[in-house]
Amino acid sequence: MIKEKKCRKKGFLKTLIYSVSILVTLSGCTEKIKISNPLNVAMGDPYVLRASDGKYYMYGTDETGNITGFGAYSSSNLNDWKYEGQVYKGNQTGSWTLKNFWAPEVYEENGKFYMFFSADWRHNPNNELENFRIGVAVSDKPTGPFIDLSDKPLFDPGYPVIDANIMKHNRKYYIYYSRCCYKNPVESEIADWARANNLFEEIEESWIYGVEIAADFSRIIGEPQLLLQPPKSMNDKQTEWESRSVTSAEVNRRWTEGSYAFTHGNKIYMMYSANFYGGENYAVGYATAEHPLGPFVKAENNPVLEKNTQKGGIVTGTGHNSLVKDEKGRMYCVYHGRTSNTGKKRVVFIDKMKIDDNGLLIVEGPTTKH
Repeated sequence: MIKEKKCRKKGFLKTLIYSVSILVTLSGCTEKIKISNPLNVAMGDPYVLRASDGKYYMYGTDETGNITGFGAYSSSNLNDWKYEGQVYKGNQTGSWTLKNFWAPEVYEENGKFYMFFSADWRHNPNNELENFRIGVAVSDKPTGPFIDLSDKPLFDPGYPVIDANIMKHNRKYYIYYSRCCYKNPVESEIADWARANNLFEEIEESWIYGVEIAADFSRIIGEPQLLLQPPKSMNDKQTEWESRSVTSAEVNRRWTEGSYAFTHGNKIYMMYSANFYGGENYAVGYATAEHPLGPFVKAENNPVLEKNTQKGGIVTGTGHNSLVKDEKGRMYCVYHGRTSNTGKKRVVFIDKMKIDDNGLLIVEGPTTKH
């Protein structure tokens, strides 16, 4: 857990029990913050909001199987989390939603709290196996209840979409999302390789798009732009880590999903996840751009977060992250993963994150307590 020890006198430090820790210097005192991972929260696709009341609120995909919709947790220190109950109920009378409630993110704007999320659209005349769309719900409190803004999804691009993320830039708002792999076969050198090795006849891909959204979050403005997708050539530096689910014969899909965009200095950073979310190869990379709608260039130091079992660790399946800053502006990467102790269910991790003087994004994880 996180414990903060204040210096009673300058130069005095109390001895702390060893665990995974982050060291920061504040006002001439050395404050040691201990973070024990994984947190005691069973959740996928975690998103943390630091609200105007100074508290942290966490939302994500439920891993308990107990609710249809989303629950929330609150914390004052990013480590000790209190369950606030179910904050959004899906599959209600008059709702557009049906099942598979995924990846909620909550934004505080003008005294209201807006939740963006993915779910199966009950309107499904062609009986599609994947019929996901993005919706918006609103509440007066971060703990809900969140009520749908509309009886329809935010928009219908004609294909299944998930993982909505919002960024404000120069007084405009942008929404990023992932087109699902479903019915999106793509020709590439990795697809040729998979056929030549008798693994898969075709490779489906998911791609990240972006588009401007109205300030009241009621509609999108303009046409979505394709921003990120898996590399097509075998000699691309990103191909190896973004194709592990294919090259390991796990599944015939390559993902670019779980985007999280933010500004730092004069650049826009977009973090994203690749590989199968249910497997050990799920990992995080990032790309940068000068404009919210790109072009985005993938970073040379990708992946910035991945399994550590090859280094003697116990963590796999690290991905679908968000970013939260504490009251002092320090950055933390919030993500889900699995360990040899937690089993197949996803649990939440929080690790320190930074951008160095060269603009490189670095996640100091995955970490676990000793």
